[in-house]
Amino acid sequence: MKLKFFFSLIVISIIIVSCSDDDDSTAPILVTPDTEEEPNPVADGRLVCENGFAGIFPCDDFDLMAQINLSQLGNSTGGNDIWGWTDPVTGTEYALLGTREGTTFIDISTPTAPRIVGFLPTETTVSQWRDIKVYNDYAFIVSEAGGHGMQIFDLSLLRDADPDQNITFTPNAVYTEFGNAHNIVINEQQGFAYAVGTSTFSGGPHIVDISDPLNPTFAGGFSGQGYTHDAQVVTYNGPDPDYAGREIYVGSNEDEVVILDVTDKANVVQISEVSYPNIGYTHQGWLTENQRYFIANDELDESNIGFNTRTLLFDFTDLDNPSFAGTFTGDTGAIDHNLYVKGNEVFLSNYTRGIRVADISGITTGNLFDTGSFDTFPTNNNTSFNGVWSIYPYFSSNNIIISDIDGGLFIIRRTGT
Repeated sequence: MKLKFFFSLIVISIIIVSCSDDDDSTAPILVTPDTEEEPNPVADGRLVCENGFAGIFPCDDFDLMAQINLSQLGNSTGGNDIWGWTDPVTGTEYALLGTREGTTFIDISTPTAPRIVGFLPTETTVSQWRDIKVYNDYAFIVSEAGGHGMQIFDLSLLRDADPDQNITFTPNAVYTEFGNAHNIVINEQQGFAYAVGTSTFSGGPHIVDISDPLNPTFAGGFSGQGYTHDAQVVTYNGPDPDYAGREIYVGSNEDEVVILDVTDKANVVQISEVSYPNIGYTHQGWLTENQRYFIANDELDESNIGFNTRTLLFDFTDLDNPSFAGTFTGDTGAIDHNLYVKGNEVFLSNYTRGIRVADISGITTGNLFDTGSFDTFPTNNNTSFNGVWSIYPYFSSNNIIISDIDGGLFIIRRTGT
C-alpha cells in the first residue's frame, strides 16, 4: 500500500530532526495541522485532544504522546502487527512493532520521546503480514513470508542495548516445522504456542511446546475445522462449569467461530461452532474478562455488503451451545480489524477510522457505547485497507500503542491521565 505524506513534521524537543539518509536519528515526531494555530502540548510534551483534534488527528478523549513514522523505521514500506512487553526487572515498556521488513523494538518508557532500540529482520523475505506475541520474556514472531518459521527472540537483550546504536538483532532460535503462518497465539498461563494459517493441519492450530523457549518442540495439531485466521486460547474460568480449568481455543475461521478443547494437545476435541448473518470474513475476536461473551470482527462485511463498521457479539455462557447475540455498529463504513478487551472496554482497530474504544459493561443488554477514539488516518474514513492495523492496550502505565500501515507507530493516552 502506497505510503502517503499528509503533513508537516515537528519534533517534540527544540532539536530539529533531519530525515535525510545521513541522519540516524530516531527521535519521535509529532504532526501539526496545516494552519497557523499552534497545538496545545502540556508539560509532559503530549499533543492534547482539544476541540476534536490533536494536531491534524481527529480525536475524542485521547491525546497524542508521539509518533515514529515509516521513514524513521528504516524507510519501511508498511506497518502491520504490534504487541507490548514490560521488562520485569526495570519496568521499562517496549513496543514490538511489526513491519513488512521485520520487527522493531522501541523503548516507550518516556512516551513523548520513544527510542528505537533495535531491529530483527524478517527470517526470509518481506511480507505484508507479521504477527508477534510474548511468553516468559521471549517474543515469538511469525509471518506469511515463505519458509519464515517462528522466530524466537530473548527480550531481555533489550535491557542493556544502547538505543543510539539501533542494533540489528538475530533471532535466538527459529522453529521450522512450519514455514509461513498468518498468526501466532499464546495462552500466557501455559507454555504452548498455536500457529494458525500455516500450510500444516489445513491451516488449523499447529501447537508448539514453548515451555523451554529456546528449544520449542512440536506438540500437536488439529485440522478438523480447517483454516483459522486468528484465535485466542485461555485457561477457562467462565460460566460453563463443564469446562472449568480446561484450555479452550476460540478460532475465527473465515465463515464461523469455532470452540475447541486443546487441553490434550495430542487429542484436540471440537466443542462447538457458531455463525451469524451476512458473513464476509470472520477475522478475529477476544473474550470479555469474565469469558461470558466473545466480541469479534468481520473484515469484509463492510466492503462486500455495505455495512457501517460492524462488531459482532456472541454469548458463550454455554460453550456447547454458543449463540450470536447481536452487533455494535460504528459511525462510518471503515473496515474493522483487530480488537482487544481490557476491563470493561473494548479497543477496536478500524483501519481508516483509527481506533475506537467502547464501554462494554452493558453487554448483557446489548448496551455498548463509544467512549473515545483517535484517528491516525485523517485523510478519510473510506472502506479501504489504510490506517490502523492493530492496537495494544495492556500496559499498566495506560500508554496505548498503535500500529498504522501508513503512519508507523503511534502512542496515545487518555486525556487527563
